[in-house]
Amino acid sequence: MRSATEPRPTRAAWVVWSAAVLVYFVAVTHRTALGVAGVEAVARFDLAATGLALFSVVQLTAYAAMQIPAGQLIDRLGPRAMLTGGAVLMATGQLVLATAHSVPVALVARVLIGAGDAPVFIGACRLVAEWFPPRSVPVMVQVTGLIGQSGQLASAIPVAWLLHHHGWTATFATLAGVGLATAVVGGVLLRSPARSADLGRREPFWHDVRLATTPSGVRLGFWSHFLTPFSANVVTMLWGVPFFVTAQRRSTAEASLLLTALTLTAMTTGPIIGRLTARHPLRRSWIVLGSATASLLAWVSVLAFDTPRPLWQLVLVVIVLGVGGPVSLVGMDYARTFSDAHRIGTASGFVNVGGFASTILSVLAIGVVLQVVSPPGTTTYSLDAFRVAFSVLLVPWVVGVLGVWRNRVRTRADLAATGVLVPPIRDVIRRRRHG
Repeated sequence: MRSATEPRPTRAAWVVWSAAVLVYFVAVTHRTALGVAGVEAVARFDLAATGLALFSVVQLTAYAAMQIPAGQLIDRLGPRAMLTGGAVLMATGQLVLATAHSVPVALVARVLIGAGDAPVFIGACRLVAEWFPPRSVPVMVQVTGLIGQSGQLASAIPVAWLLHHHGWTATFATLAGVGLATAVVGGVLLRSPARSADLGRREPFWHDVRLATTPSGVRLGFWSHFLTPFSANVVTMLWGVPFFVTAQRRSTAEASLLLTALTLTAMTTGPIIGRLTARHPLRRSWIVLGSATASLLAWVSVLAFDTPRPLWQLVLVVIVLGVGGPVSLVGMDYARTFSDAHRIGTASGFVNVGGFASTILSVLAIGVVLQVVSPPGTTTYSLDAFRVAFSVLLVPWVVGVLGVWRNRVRTRADLAATGVLVPPIRDVIRRRRHG
């Protein structure tokens, strides 16, 4: 993917990138740890479905609400300060959660985790853009996402083991300790190539945000990120294990296997998506729409039946859903290519709001519907209840498709105004067939 004239990344670039990936890996572990502790959380805090959903919604809301401020601070203070600060904040949240025995205290912990998580990925993306050649950036962002998202494996396997063998307090206190150690590593190794003249600037906040988010290409990135990851997120972050165990009648080990298959899919397909993005920058929206269509068909293949599905089919479903994670990073590539270099952090934060907004709405809506369609006091939900609840995912899917389509038209019009024409894909196929 590197042209003959592009310089090779330096050793320092790889060191900085490795530290950023480590911080992101641990952040994803923090983010998804509650996904394997849903049963324990229900017992510890005496929760119903809506209450359990609220734990994830509060965390994701804090994360999404902090995206644009975090992006602004990254543009002003630099990625190192924000990544190390975020790691410390997440560790603090896990320590509070380890000792929490009431819902309000646990919710405060989830807010700290979400806020600390906010600058990590967009800061890592900025470091990639600063240290690596432009044509390598899409692939490196995907590899960053690939390794970072494998933090879900740490949740699905070692965190789950620690929880079941040593209990709630020991598990989340251990996560706090790991988070603090990661902050130390980040503080020592993370740095930008040189302090940019743009860091420390004091332009008005909303003026800067408007300039960063106005380009149609950046808005296309927002809707691309809105559309593609929420199906996988609702599975990994909260509802996957209850759905597999109580509705699909799978064992805890099989549920962990399905979560692992989803994560491994994201890891293996990420570099492929990155290469396609780099090689076909004018066709990125087709990757987004193709993944969204496949996810819709996967959900239909499960929800259309009123009996549990065989394990092989559930594996295929999570594989399809898992592709949505790396495809969502196409949205970050839109932010990089359609925003000014000194506003990449803000534009990336804006784009990143998309997927987590759709995830928040989906997680909460599923919890509300489960509680509405189930008998009062129910904590174990039936397959029919889950079928109705998961059907609400069609709403963000339709909204996302319309958002992508509308802003793709606007982006192509803006490109045409600069002399860049995007030929219809049927013409491209015809030329290749006859060429």
